[in-house]
Amino acid sequence: MYLEIVSPEATLFAGEVTSVTVPGVNGEFQMLSDHAPIVSILQEGTVKIAGHIEIEEEFQDRFSKAPDGKTALKIRSGTIELKDNKVIVLAD
Repeated sequence: MYLEIVSPEATLFAGEVTSVTVPGVNGEFQMLSDHAPIVSILQEGTVKIAGHIEIEEEFQDRFSKAPDGKTALKIRSGTIELKDNKVIVLAD
């Protein structure tokens, strides 16, 4: 599945991932390949990405490793859209 994380300043990440976990307004949820299409509002929390992730050097300070080994990005709010195995996270 292809993931793009976009902030008002730049595209923070774009690439193939195994899974994405996001902080939805009704609780955290995870998406895997071939997930049904979805659009949702995100609340403050952590976006967790699984897979072989390579972050561009200029954005590495925004990401960290979660205790479960996934790559993590803290967000204040945002939206997510998943369609045809492409996930777009618009994050603040």
